Amino acid sequence: MTVGSGTVSFQRVRETNLGVVLRTVRELSPCSRAAVASATGLNKTTVSSLVADLMARGLVRETGRNSRQRVGRPGVLLALDDSSIAAVGLEVNVDYLSVVAVDLLQRELVSRHVPFDARSAGARECARHIAHTLSAMAADPGLSGRTVVGVSVAVPALIDDGTVTHAPNLGWRDVPLRGLLSDLLREAGMEGVPVRVDNDANLGAVAEYRVGSFAGTADLVYLTGEVGIGAGLLVGGEPLRGSSGFAGEVGHLSLVPDGPECACGRRGCLEALAGIGTILRGAVPDLVPDRPLSGDDVARLVEAAVERARGGDATAVGALERAGTWLGRGLAMLINVTNPGLVVLGGYFVPMGPWLLPNCRAESVASSFAPGAGGCRVELSSLGLSAAARGGATAMIHSLDAGLLPLPEPRAPAVPTAPDPA
Repeated sequence: MTVGSGTVSFQRVRETNLGVVLRTVRELSPCSRAAVASATGLNKTTVSSLVADLMARGLVRETGRNSRQRVGRPGVLLALDDSSIAAVGLEVNVDYLSVVAVDLLQRELVSRHVPFDARSAGARECARHIAHTLSAMAADPGLSGRTVVGVSVAVPALIDDGTVTHAPNLGWRDVPLRGLLSDLLREAGMEGVPVRVDNDANLGAVAEYRVGSFAGTADLVYLTGEVGIGAGLLVGGEPLRGSSGFAGEVGHLSLVPDGPECACGRRGCLEALAGIGTILRGAVPDLVPDRPLSGDDVARLVEAAVERARGGDATAVGALERAGTWLGRGLAMLINVTNPGLVVLGGYFVPMGPWLLPNCRAESVASSFAPGAGGCRVELSSLGLSAAARGGATAMIHSLDAGLLPLPEPRAPAVPTAPDPA
């Protein structure tokens, strides 16, 4: 890599090249040092030094020699070291915390689902509970000996540089969550661990793209099915965030100007017509308490609504089918604007899917301008309530590959090896 201005330090150049080699090993694994040099354009001596550094940091390992090589001495093959680091994603929602840790190969190591009434707790107490949960996760035997390279926190909210500017369903405004968590994690012995905060729908979309049933679909929409409705939009495999990071708030599209009041204060929003609270009040009206639903209420009532729908209860089935129609109309607006290849319904929409999907699919086609909704499919997520947490964890691994996170410190001095003869 050439440094034209001379203002970029040698160390920064080396860190950039470490990321380049790490990404290349991920893409080509198992591969020789010579193959890495050929793919990156770096010379073999430089690649050898960088590989030794990555091995010392626990990111790359040798897997043996290439038995298929027919000319010269077989080259030593490289692969990612899946035993040394972990990335953690946590989702805070109205009624639960979900935590997932993954290894360098983005495989799940540990996951937890913790019922928690985040709305009643308030922002500061919730931050303390998040920090406690993350600290407990880091001490889990499944992460023993691993370095946590980063923590990503998903929130159903508008996020601006780590600050929750507005989370209507949590009742939060202008909460500096990243700063709060960094301070609390420092007190808990996790000083220096990078913390990021992002919208839950954005991270759910990342999870679907990277590890979901339809992984690799580069243009997709992930629709959260929690107490609120948000959309994570991917275009070409990258999140569509908008100029201020607020894209995807489909739950607050006004479909009926004189419709029911929404938590945001407006009327007739998609969330007020097809959000989980509205569905439950329609499906199991005799079970819904005459107060705002607590975190403990939601899962119990969703289960009851699904059970009644399975039994053919007309009230439950009718509420779910109406919600499916409204969801289809809201999705048609997104389809008209972004033309995704896939819409994935997540969260509590998944167990309700058999009754939501038929009307949702039909209405999204009927209300879209392009014939057949432009080829867009509507499917159910296989990631359940852990989608946003899983997306946060895999996003941290992607950031590590891209050089956007500090690499873990070497566990042993990096000793350059001789370049591969291959």
